[in-house]
Amino acid sequence: MDRVGLKANAKQQIKGKIGILFLISLIIAVISGIASFILGLIPVVGSVASTVIVTPAFALSLTRVYLMVIRGEKPEAKDSFCGFDDFWSAFKVTFLIGWFTFLWSMLFVIPGIIKSYSYSMSMYVLAENKGKPALECIEESKTMTNGHKGELFVLDLSFIGWILLGIITIGIAYIWVVPYMEATYANAYQSLKPVDTAKEISL
Repeated sequence: MDRVGLKANAKQQIKGKIGILFLISLIIAVISGIASFILGLIPVVGSVASTVIVTPAFALSLTRVYLMVIRGEKPEAKDSFCGFDDFWSAFKVTFLIGWFTFLWSMLFVIPGIIKSYSYSMSMYVLAENKGKPALECIEESKTMTNGHKGELFVLDLSFIGWILLGIITIGIAYIWVVPYMEATYANAYQSLKPVDTAKEISL
């Protein structure tokens, strides 16, 4: 996995799209906040409903949006909600990743961190395979990241300076930094994804 290449590609891919990506993030943040507040007024059931319906579906939406970006497509505001067409699958993937990571973390922190990288491509797999069983998404992610977890960890470390810049600028820099990071991660998925040999064969 070429970390430098992934980041260089991301910088090019988000050019001219920062505005729409910021708008999509803003829409998701505002609606998530409102939904969480309103649903949170309902004892017990409300907070659960927010976790089940809103958060995972928006996570899937963002994953799909950035896959569009790295493939040269320009997302639209309506794509903020594109994950809701498979919100149940998104919930199952999110829940199982959280549960498995928690169980591994019980053995000490390090195993939990390592496993979080193993599961990190699961939502991308679901984004490209609507309705795919959650366990299959996770297993595919584990296969893809086998031998690459250290590289993904280093990729995360390489963004520390940018994250600090966002903090120093009171979040203003994040308007560019977040799309840069998300596009890089989407590129990482694309680079780790098994090649469909049937599509690669040309006559």
